[in-house]
Amino acid sequence: MTITFEEYIKKIEADYRRGNATEYTYRGSLELLVESYGKGVDASNDPKHIECGAPDFIVEKGKVPLGYIETKDVGVDLDKIEKSDQMKRYLPALHNLILTDYVEFRWYVNGERKLKFKAAEFGKNNKLTAVPQAAETIEKLIKDFLDTETPTVGTPKELAQRLAGVTHFIRDQIANALESGDPDLQKALSQQYKTFVDLLLPALKPREFADLYAQAITYGLFAAKLSAPEGAPFAFEDAYKYLRANPFLRRLFMDVNDQLDELDIIQPYLKDLVSLLNRADFPSILADFGRRTRTEDPVVHFYETFLATYDPKMRESRGVYYTPEPVVRFIVRSVDEILKTRFNKPWGLADESVKALDPATGTGTFLYYVIQQIHNEIVNERGQGGQWAQKSKSMLKRLFGFELLIAPYVVSHLKLGLLMQSLGVPLEGKDERLQVYLTNTLEEGVERADTLAGLGLNIAEESSEAAKVKKADDIMVVLGNPPYSYESTNNGKWISDLVRDYYQVDGVSLGEANPKGLQDDYVKFIRYGEYRINKTGHGVLAFITNHGYLDNPTFRGMRQHLLNTFDEIYVLDLHGNSKKKEKAPDGSKDENVFDIQQGVAILLAIKNGVNPNKGGQSLSQKTFGDAKTAPSAPTINHIDFWGLREEKYSLLHKVLLPNIKWKQILPKKPHYLFVPQNTKLLPEYEKNWQITDIMQKNSVGLYTARDDFAIQQTADEVNKNIRDFVNLPFETARTKFNLGEDSRDWQVKFAQNDIKSSGFKENNIVPIDYRPFDIRFTYYTGKSKGFHCMPRGEIMRNLVRQDNIALVSLRRTRGQEDWNYAFIGSHIIDKSCITSLDNASVFPLYLYSENNGSTGTLFAQTEPTRQSNLAPAFLKELSGKLGLQFVPDGQGDLKTTFGPEDVFYYAYAVFHSPTYRSRYAEFLKIDFPRLPLTSNRKLFAALAAKGKELVELHLLKNPKVENFITTYPVVGDNVVVKVGFVASPPQTPSPPYLSLRSGMQKPRPSPASRRGSSGSNGRVWINPRQYFGGVPEEVWNFKIGGYQVCDKWLKDRKGRVLSGEDISHYQRVVVSLKETIRLMAEIDMVIPKWPIEQEGRDVEII
Repeated sequence: MTITFEEYIKKIEADYRRGNATEYTYRGSLELLVESYGKGVDASNDPKHIECGAPDFIVEKGKVPLGYIETKDVGVDLDKIEKSDQMKRYLPALHNLILTDYVEFRWYVNGERKLKFKAAEFGKNNKLTAVPQAAETIEKLIKDFLDTETPTVGTPKELAQRLAGVTHFIRDQIANALESGDPDLQKALSQQYKTFVDLLLPALKPREFADLYAQAITYGLFAAKLSAPEGAPFAFEDAYKYLRANPFLRRLFMDVNDQLDELDIIQPYLKDLVSLLNRADFPSILADFGRRTRTEDPVVHFYETFLATYDPKMRESRGVYYTPEPVVRFIVRSVDEILKTRFNKPWGLADESVKALDPATGTGTFLYYVIQQIHNEIVNERGQGGQWAQKSKSMLKRLFGFELLIAPYVVSHLKLGLLMQSLGVPLEGKDERLQVYLTNTLEEGVERADTLAGLGLNIAEESSEAAKVKKADDIMVVLGNPPYSYESTNNGKWISDLVRDYYQVDGVSLGEANPKGLQDDYVKFIRYGEYRINKTGHGVLAFITNHGYLDNPTFRGMRQHLLNTFDEIYVLDLHGNSKKKEKAPDGSKDENVFDIQQGVAILLAIKNGVNPNKGGQSLSQKTFGDAKTAPSAPTINHIDFWGLREEKYSLLHKVLLPNIKWKQILPKKPHYLFVPQNTKLLPEYEKNWQITDIMQKNSVGLYTARDDFAIQQTADEVNKNIRDFVNLPFETARTKFNLGEDSRDWQVKFAQNDIKSSGFKENNIVPIDYRPFDIRFTYYTGKSKGFHCMPRGEIMRNLVRQDNIALVSLRRTRGQEDWNYAFIGSHIIDKSCITSLDNASVFPLYLYSENNGSTGTLFAQTEPTRQSNLAPAFLKELSGKLGLQFVPDGQGDLKTTFGPEDVFYYAYAVFHSPTYRSRYAEFLKIDFPRLPLTSNRKLFAALAAKGKELVELHLLKNPKVENFITTYPVVGDNVVVKVGFVASPPQTPSPPYLSLRSGMQKPRPSPASRRGSSGSNGRVWINPRQYFGGVPEEVWNFKIGGYQVCDKWLKDRKGRVLSGEDISHYQRVVVSLKETIRLMAEIDMVIPKWPIEQEGRDVEII
């Protein structure tokens, strides 16, 4: 049946005038119109496809997709639709698309709009009148649409982007169909999904499976096309024939072929993929692959380009970052050198007894360069090119790789296959394959039963072959770039038991409440590599990883374990930690070798086995000279590479392992650091009491997991948020408050249930010490995995509406600035109170009795009782030194008694001593501060007095803070727009200010004259008109922890209107910091010498 354009317009008008039409009403007319302009054309609109996110019409001819049509209701604003997320998804994926409201037609080719035409206009009584030449224009538009061919793709970037767009559709179609319970798709894919869950990824969700499946199909087709003979016909049904070297992919495509009828919702897109590949200029693309650069692998770059279009967030979350060529080459060269000089393997990696494993193969970069190194050794160094073909067969049997994710697994096979082809030994034999297996490295090697069928059998076979490698006891080299994932999902019993070895040091448990860093994936891979080398009895572990384990206290057990396993360890710290704001020692810029924030280091760990020398030479001998044998005790050989990325690449490209001027470290207890440390003052420092031994009840600050929602500037804002949030459906609340995806420990329903189960109470809205001098409000129940993710109730209950103070400090600092991580809080305290880089710990001075007679409520209903949080052993020693008796509350008279607050003030003063901070800087970076004690009562009393003044200043309770030294002279809207400090030029004395009192004018000194002339002052601008005047530059620059206080406080209020109290508060802060600077200098003057005087209770002080 056909229809003319005039008949089509009449039908649209008639349907429209009935008044109850929807976009679905008009589809039959549009279908007839399109089919009328092309013989054999089928314009179908299958509701099942549409429900899964496909365009409304798929236009085909002989089952070959020609294009797609997306329809909207008559009169819908297509300009808005064109900018919608739906169209942003369609345009990159669908090379030929029409968007229409049945009257206006917009035609897109390759994502670009080619034509826009409105065929008719509505007049009086909703009469639809065609515009001049409408019939001819619409006929030409639709015929051109039907005749449009898939364009030729000539560059890898364009092909990657186009493939990504179509893959996106396949993923969404599968995911939506699985989630909606589509019976055909369930039948086709349920077994595959179950296989992946049972054998590879136990926590795999349907949408994640759809993602893996879609990527596997796309990259499998890409690999098949590359392997197909030039000019050979290529259809989806033929793909499996060209995947001989990869049994897994071959089986996958055979299964898909058998299930094409059930997979009808993705059939058009499979055909689109084939059409794209058939129209791709592969000679040009392969030529581009051959144009290699120093730092970019074209095949991996192709995959990264694909991911950037397909799912940019996935690239970040999965750590899909290409390991730069200079890094890989350095590691491979180093391993080769170690094998030759340390293990008497003159051929290095080319030695036929050396088996190597990359346990996190990714896209195969390390194995790629291992193969190149072996080829170079045989052909170029040894001149044995005639043996290459034979030796390459042996090589393939002793190089192994494990990879968990399908897409990089496929890419690695593709890349390594291309390499072998370029080296003259293509993988053509029936049994020839790369020993890269789809498996979870961190699961124990178990050979699977062969009772499965199809793809399940193939995955089981992959797992079984990988298990044989895992069980082997002759892997001599483990190398690669394992993933970094702090929130690891690899929590199986086997690897967890192995990592447990890192949870103790010197035979004793670490004693850490939350050693979460040891659960990072890179730690598990290091433990796996250590296990593998230990199992063999000798060999080399060579990884590039996160460098956090080198000095973090939590990793001290790990470091000791590595020292006990290996005979020599080489650490090349490449730094580049933007989280720590690392700079080179000369203050110049330091960059990461990856596009990541976390600093990295290369680890080379050597285990020599029963005969350490084996006729080889110790690398440390080459560097350090006189030793005749390998070192008898484990040593760390360390070097730092600082500077710009290209400078680091250049060094890695040139340097040879034996020529590096390593610094030798002998790690010592208790931390066994893998970094150099000046230990001259360590014995002196370790005599002091660590704050965790003084105040034994402590924890890190609370963690909301959703600060922007859970913490507000005012109590009223919290009240409003809570009342709205608790009554909304889960997804509505998520959207309204921009809460993002749920995590394991914070979910919208958990938060709502916490509020509902406890009953909404306004007195649960409490102040929180959020940042220095920045008190905000939150709703606090104390329940974990509730409204707050980790409320730290055991400690914070001592600060909720209680008369208390708490020291805030850090165990380890990652910032490079001088140590300044001591502050005070008097409310519940956020974990990022003094830095965003590390979790702050909270040490309350007093502990309050739990519940205190109340009936299960958070807040006590009777007068609380409290006791000090000071350890009895500490008090006994301090009491003995001072000859004073301890009183359990408040302050003593410091003649016969001392109290908990005296101790707190004394400690607070010492921790603010500039000399203390510089003298013990090396040690303060890696563990909680230690407090030196004195036997000098006068010194103790003097420091306690200074500390008390500091505490009052930091709590803004000292009367001095009301004596403002700044001005806020300009009237305006008080909106914080852009914050900046401008130093004031020298000025003539300011005129007297006038004060109106009882109608009389009296001159008074200006704020500037009260400030005095010490240091330069300036203006802190908040917008183009308004500023705080007279702010001392040293105050503006003053930092508490990682925050520049005066800058941070204002920037956190960007876009807000400062109230009168806000303005006064800021001025109080300026006074407080000015006085803090003064007191810090005075504290140093009070202390007569270092170490702090230990003897003489009545020795005079300055």
